[in-house]
Order: sequence, then structure tokens, then C-alpha cells
Amino acid sequence: MPDLGWPVEQACPADAEPHWAQLRSNISLDFHGDPRRARLVVFSDGNHHMALEECLQRFLATRPQVDDVFYATTPPAVLLRWLEAGCLHLGNLRLSLKPHLFISPPKILDRVVASGRASGHVPFMRSRGNVLLVHQGNPKKIRGVTDLARADVRLFLSNPETETASYEVYADTLRGLARRAGVEGDFLSKVRAVYGERIHHREAPQALADERADAAMLYYHLALRYTRIFPGRFEIVPLDGAPETAAPENVLSRFHLALVDGGGEWGEAAREFLLGPEAAAIYARHGLENF
Repeated sequence: MPDLGWPVEQACPADAEPHWAQLRSNISLDFHGDPRRARLVVFSDGNHHMALEECLQRFLATRPQVDDVFYATTPPAVLLRWLEAGCLHLGNLRLSLKPHLFISPPKILDRVVASGRASGHVPFMRSRGNVLLVHQGNPKKIRGVTDLARADVRLFLSNPETETASYEVYADTLRGLARRAGVEGDFLSKVRAVYGERIHHREAPQALADERADAAMLYYHLALRYTRIFPGRFEIVPLDGAPETAAPENVLSRFHLALVDGGGEWGEAAREFLLGPEAAAIYARHGLENF
């Protein structure tokens, strides 16, 4: 099984500092930065982590007095439980940081508001639809949604229990596009699905690299990320016009932003930066768009 070799992702550069990890058993890719030094803590759903990273790097570069930004990019349900409990155990490491900003789908942030931890949330960014990621050269000749029902095709999907938000987006898109193509019955029952476990934005390309799946259903911006950081391994198969002119059945995802408990010393400044034109341009380069 090949290791993909994920790049280091942090707001504060640390190339000259020592690193240690045992791939496949002891590496945490979705917890970024120095929890002790950071004066800004951001919780965010993970699928747009590549754009968030670049934004936080820029924010930190213009405000070095922040020292570092600690940000977590797991599925939103994990972050919500962390917020509610006040801590998260990462193996034998206990993290008790509290977020200043929370980025997530609106339904998750509604619960943060209901708990009294935020006064409200505002629109931030949205996806440009969903596509298929396949092996470079597309050896199975997968051209559209109906090919996913073939007996020789295995489709990676996020886990319906541990990543409900993304799974529902993907499942609704598949069902809608299948109906549009004239497929009768429950389309998902016709698909040989390979489900992720917890973090599909890391597991999807690995499932293809491990030859456990022939295609992965993904947000366009995730698929774009993989073709950029793993050149020569993967390519994108559009689905009914996505990302340029996505069909109505190709479900878009929306991400909102909230200050938590007033946002601390730097939360409001980070909020204003993320809602500004520079962040919008960064997200656009990564395949998303603002409202």
C-alpha cells in the first residue's frame, strides 16, 4: 500500500523544526499548529482545509503578534463534541483548547448558537458541486453517474454515521443525478460502495491509491486538491456540469462562520479577514466561492 506523503499544513512555518510520525498508526493530519503558543484557535470542518490553511498563513503573516494559529479540521460532529465537553483526547494527548472561531455547515452552528456560545453565524463560502476522482488515465472508463452501478466499479463514499453531513450531500447528489439520467429505483443500492471510517478528506485518495476503490465521490475542491498535491496519480471526472455549471441535482455545500464566546483577542480580526476579498480570492483558487 503506497503512502501518499501528505504535505505539512500549518499557519506558522516549521520546516526547520524536528518532525516525528509513524505513518498509518501515529500521525494526526487534522490538528495544526502549537496549542500552547497559539493566541487564535479555529475549529473548522475539514474539507476546505487547504484554503483555510492559506488564509491563516496570510493572517498570521500580517499579524505576527498572534504567534501561531491552532486549527482543527475534523468532521464537524467531532468539533461540536469537543466544544461541548471542553476537551478532546487524541490518543494519549488531551487537548483542552477552546475555539475563538467555528466554521461549519449552518446546522452545526445552529447548535452552537442554541448552547449560548455564539450569538449567531454568517455565510462564509460554498462549494461548486461534486465530482468523481479516479486513477490517472481513468482505466475503468468512468464517464458519469450511471457507470457507478457497473459490477466492476467500486465507489468510495464518506461514512454515513461518522460523517453524516458530507455523506448526505454525496448521496443526495447521486440519487438526483441518477433520476436525471433515467435510472429507476434506489440508485445507491446498485452501487458497490466502499465507505470511509472517520476522515474522508484523507481516506478517499488513499482508498484509490490502495486499489480498494475505482472512484471517489468528492466535493470538487477536494478532488482539485488531490490532483495538485499528488500529481500524476488522479484525475477528475465532472458530473453534469460541475464545477462550471452544476445541475440542480448536484448539491452545493454551504459553510458559515461564528465567533465563539466573543472570539477572544483575535477572533474578530480573523473573522473580518476571512470575510474579506483576500480570503475570497484564496478560496476561489482552491475551487470554492463566496456567497
